[in-house]
Amino acid sequence: MSVFRELAEPAHLHDYLGVGHDANAQRTRWVVVLTAIMMVGEIVAGYATGSMALLADGFHMATHAGALSVAAFAYGFAKRHRFDPRYSFGTGKVGELGGFASALVLALIAIGIGVESAIRLAQPVPVNFGDATLVAILGLIVNLVSALLLKGSDHGHGHGHHHDHGHAHGHDNNLRAAYVHVLADALTSVLAIVALLSGRYLGWVWLDPIMGIVGAVVIARWSWGLMADTAKVLLDTSDPHLVEEILENVETPGDARVVDLHVWRIGPQAHAAIIAVKGSIGSSGVRERLKSVHEIAHLTVEMV
Repeated sequence: MSVFRELAEPAHLHDYLGVGHDANAQRTRWVVVLTAIMMVGEIVAGYATGSMALLADGFHMATHAGALSVAAFAYGFAKRHRFDPRYSFGTGKVGELGGFASALVLALIAIGIGVESAIRLAQPVPVNFGDATLVAILGLIVNLVSALLLKGSDHGHGHGHHHDHGHAHGHDNNLRAAYVHVLADALTSVLAIVALLSGRYLGWVWLDPIMGIVGAVVIARWSWGLMADTAKVLLDTSDPHLVEEILENVETPGDARVVDLHVWRIGPQAHAAIIAVKGSIGSSGVRERLKSVHEIAHLTVEMV
């Protein structure tokens, strides 16, 4: 017999997946299909033409297809288990775990491309520039279509986080990871095209592996940013702006003092808070003062 039981209050179910969860999952699945199809074509063409930049793009897509599949799996797992009582605060952070895994894959990709490009720079090989360029252009088109599929969602524009008082906005780092993978593919496609055209018309054969190294550095930076942001959520790092807002709302009237406070993110658009308050306002008074802090989806109050 399970030690878990269903709660009597339906409103207490911990469903913090975010309003765009299903739409984001569908977009991600479409991008997985497109990426898988294109990566086969680019790898085959890269070997046939001898282009390192094209091979880099193709192997990028191969690993990205796997990482994007992880993102798609994370969406499915989170939804299937969102009411599972084993997960104390729901499955809203499954996407962060998927995003962190994707960031690790990106880092490995960057290392692999950088090493292989350095080898090709030291030991150049013949390249069929014409055919390789056509395939790279096709790859770029697929990347742009994939980016459009993911555009318009909260994939975390840029690499920073901004706090909007009074709104339950948040970034879906699982979708952001998928978007960064697509951007990485698009970048390597552009670099491959530039290198191939330069090699064909200017004779700059050395530019092909150089572009591979440049791409590796940029992708490594993206990977680090994504890894840092998802790690913060996985390690329950508090948002200082949200903490400040909670303290201000509770303590400003002067009849209460917060003696302990824990705030952490439990989903793309939701935070949980445990607050211990000393004063005469009572638990209901604390909850009333925090009603305007819409980011808090799960609140526990202790009067001391």
